[in-house]
Amino acid sequence: MAIVTDTQNADELEVSAERTRWLRYLLRDKRAMVGFVILGIFVSMAILAPLIAPYDPNAQAFDMMEGLSWAHPLGTDDLGRDLLSRLIYGTQISLFVGISTVAMALVLGVFLGVVAGYYGGFLDNIIMRYIDLQWAFPNFIIAVYLVAVFGTGLFNVIIAVSLAFIDDFARVARSMVLTIKEEQYIAAAKTVGASDARIMWLHILPNAAAPLIVVGTVSISYAILAEAGLSFLGLGVNPSTPTWGLILADGRSFISRAWWIGVFPGLFIMLTVLSINFVGDALRDVLDVRETRSGGSN
Repeated sequence: MAIVTDTQNADELEVSAERTRWLRYLLRDKRAMVGFVILGIFVSMAILAPLIAPYDPNAQAFDMMEGLSWAHPLGTDDLGRDLLSRLIYGTQISLFVGISTVAMALVLGVFLGVVAGYYGGFLDNIIMRYIDLQWAFPNFIIAVYLVAVFGTGLFNVIIAVSLAFIDDFARVARSMVLTIKEEQYIAAAKTVGASDARIMWLHILPNAAAPLIVVGTVSISYAILAEAGLSFLGLGVNPSTPTWGLILADGRSFISRAWWIGVFPGLFIMLTVLSINFVGDALRDVLDVRETRSGGSN
């Protein structure tokens, strides 16, 4: 009993030390800290939008294309709507699309990649030939085509962009499975009679999580750009919905008379994508360090 307790305490101390090293590494990375701060601001804006937005985002109650002022810190648009309020509410749409899109693509892509890598053979050929075919086309082009098929709207945009991103996760998951399934603990699990589903869920997926987390984090920024691009082209959400892409599209016609309509949504998009990329780079470095130490201890 004492031996078990000592072992548990040692494991807990090791996990705690590893977390401390992780936090220290992140705190030393200035770009990661900037990314976390900026991303935290945008997440707070999305959550608190009804409380911090000064006006109704669709209220056409002000002078059209009014410049920056105390009443309207970012001015008004061509229909007399407060730009700051629309951008704050647009944060909800952009982050929701980015996170939900990547979540759907992660589930579908990882499922295909794990099945293809684990079973191999004919099933692997069928799945990977489809993935290779999708890989041959840019993600945004696939998203445009799928939106044209499904129609516009928030839900259809999420489906279209998530389907366009499946290949990225499938390829990473398959490559990890091909390496992990040759490990001795996988053979041991098969020896004791563990089912394929149990092996994939409990032994393969946890050990393949690190690169998938990095790909998922960076893909959120690509998904936000895809939604903004689709909305800019008029293929995104309903025109009355305040999104950064739609606001940017409206501002292009008035860039010489009301520069703020086009500049500020572009700035919001740039800062969000940049902060997510900073966080993704930091997670990649941290997870690489943890993998290196883990490999060295084995």
